[in-house]
Amino acid sequence: MLQHATLGGGCFWCTEAVFQQLKGVVSVQSGYSGGRPETANYSMVCSGTTRHAEVIQVTFDPEVISFDELLEVFWATHDPTTLNRQGNDSGPQYRSVIFYHSEEQKAQAEKSKSQLAPALWENPIVTEISPFEAFYPAESEHDNYYNKVGGRNPYCSFIITPKLSKFRKRFASKLKDS
Repeated sequence: MLQHATLGGGCFWCTEAVFQQLKGVVSVQSGYSGGRPETANYSMVCSGTTRHAEVIQVTFDPEVISFDELLEVFWATHDPTTLNRQGNDSGPQYRSVIFYHSEEQKAQAEKSKSQLAPALWENPIVTEISPFEAFYPAESEHDNYYNKVGGRNPYCSFIITPKLSKFRKRFASKLKDS
């Protein structure tokens, strides 16, 4: 049975591009979580006043990749020590957050936050762990953004491409076959 993980690690273009490449990941959709339905749109979320975070909703096969493995990738591919910021992106919509879908996911997230994340990062981990309430898909232009736009967008060239290069080296054994 497929499961869901809802993760925020800064810009959803970046996190989507990473998680799309993992074996066992069936789909990744960019969107918003943490706020009210009527404020779940890009222009309002960018204001930083909606309580939403830019997130990805990952549908995965736990027979192929576990939630713990997804968390390992999550911790290694963004900076969970900066409050409401990832690189040049700042505001609460870019916060590091795990929206758990079950008590088991909550326990796994808390354990990885206290054990795995500190092994990767020197500064205190500020990642929020909150119950999943709702996911609101982002506007269609954000779907599969890096794969559609890639090098034509300077943000992608300077931020996402290097991130993907590091990710592919570190997690080569977890990548889908090309």
